[in-house]
Amino acid sequence: MTDSSNFVSAVADYFDQMIPTASDDELFAAGYLRGHFDLAVGTLEVAAQPFNQQDVMVQVSSSLEQAIANGELNADDQQLVGALWQQLQRLAA
Repeated sequence: MTDSSNFVSAVADYFDQMIPTASDDELFAAGYLRGHFDLAVGTLEVAAQPFNQQDVMVQVSSSLEQAIANGELNADDQQLVGALWQQLQRLAA
């Protein structure tokens, strides 16, 4: 398995493991972030070029920045999603 597929699997597992114990706010942040994460991975896969976990992280960060610029998240939601994104990026370390 490549580092990108290990990272993608680790993130998917992290999201799945949150479900039983997460608060409503945490579930919202996880669902929102998972959408951006899955979109980033799908976009990279469609390009049919090899990619690594750094490529995924850059793509997700860019997607989140664009969503915030478009006003998709209020300040509280931005903090929730941002904090979760920081936790997930540690999985790549």
